Amino acid sequence: MKLPRFDSATVLVIGDLMLDRYWHGSTGRVSAEAPVPVVDVKEIEDRPGAAANVALNVASLGAKSALVGMIGDDEAGSVLAEKLRSAGIDCHFARHDGYRTTTKLRIVSQNQQLLRADFEEQTPLDLSVLQQAVTKTIDAVDNVLLSDYDKGVITDPRDVIASARKLQKPVLVDPKFKDFDVYRGSTVVKPNRLELSHVIGDWSSEAEMVRRCKDLMQRIDVEAILVTRSSEGMTLLQRQGAVMHYPARKREVYDESGAGDTVIATLCAALGSGETLNDAVGLANMAAGLVVSNFGVTSVSGPELRQEVAGELDFDSGQMSQEQLSNAVEEAKGRGEKIVMTNGCFDLIHAGHVNYLKEARRLGDRLIVAINSDESVRRQKGEGRPLVTLDHRMTTLAGLSDVDWVVPFYEDTPEKLIEALRPDVLVKGGDYTVNQVVGADIVKSYKGEVKVVSRVEDCSTSALVDKIREM
Repeated sequence: MKLPRFDSATVLVIGDLMLDRYWHGSTGRVSAEAPVPVVDVKEIEDRPGAAANVALNVASLGAKSALVGMIGDDEAGSVLAEKLRSAGIDCHFARHDGYRTTTKLRIVSQNQQLLRADFEEQTPLDLSVLQQAVTKTIDAVDNVLLSDYDKGVITDPRDVIASARKLQKPVLVDPKFKDFDVYRGSTVVKPNRLELSHVIGDWSSEAEMVRRCKDLMQRIDVEAILVTRSSEGMTLLQRQGAVMHYPARKREVYDESGAGDTVIATLCAALGSGETLNDAVGLANMAAGLVVSNFGVTSVSGPELRQEVAGELDFDSGQMSQEQLSNAVEEAKGRGEKIVMTNGCFDLIHAGHVNYLKEARRLGDRLIVAINSDESVRRQKGEGRPLVTLDHRMTTLAGLSDVDWVVPFYEDTPEKLIEALRPDVLVKGGDYTVNQVVGADIVKSYKGEVKVVSRVEDCSTSALVDKIREM
């Protein structure tokens, strides 16, 4: 997979504009007036926020960006306009007398936010002004991005959506807590989990969420819904097409501010560059993983994303729940891919594990590693095991190049999981015979294969644990 030519794309961003202002300083004493820390402010930093940050993300990737929004005739509005224009963004701003540019002030010490103060007022933008700005710019763009922060710019965008779709311009929406009927006719709507539950209600299973989203897409006439789910990654649902799940990119999460902006901006830029929706979502997922490792509202550059993409072959690999994996396996089988599955505790990963996983991967197109939960390991191995928690064991396995999917199971054996996933090949490493492999009878019942691969001598987790204890 290569990074697309973002410089071939032009995106029109419409939405609520904000200025994110940071006061950085040190704290060394408590106020005599109240039990609060005193911050000695040394630096003031201003960053474009909300739809302005979306447009900046588009430009940072190398795509061309036009921006429609509303600012006040004030200092914050002037700062915001200057920063955006200096980034090469084509700005079309409405200025209202008496309107105050939305500003979010954060007081920060040692990269820790101590206080946030918001300066804002919600004044609806005249729809005729919005339509005029769109009419002026829409011919030159590849798609339209609605960044709705519910501050007055996007009150009823249905005429804008209809105008864009009439010209065959895709419309992508980053929604807010409102009735999604106002986004009727758009191409893709990207809610987070809370925004989606506000519309369809809470769900008890992946299947229920999929069913409700399908009903919603039909009702409001949208082609796809992309649900961003924080540590659970993203799920893409299409009216015509399979459900795709993209696991979160595993890295230290420092600050999730602005991650949604990065996702929708990357998605639009990638689609405008000619990428398929599935691959565009994969790139957006990678970009989100990069931005959450930084402090505050930031953007991702083309070179950063290019480095992340280097060597990547599949966007939908990594850690998954059992329901998410069922969807991924069904999709892979639909493409004619051969599914291999193995299981184990993997408490201390050693050369023997790596060798047999490499051999297992050669037996098919995709390798699933099912891993015992902590409680399951404890029941099998006794108190004191596992040495490494489930989350850390899964992260380590997901980082191996031969492993496509890692999934936990909580019973003593993976038989229920094998029955649900129906792998083409079931693999075990070590001194087992085929008939001793748990789940072999299940796989053989539907004409699947069961294999035992070689082991590396003198490699055993139990032996390593005993050695450590002796030392």
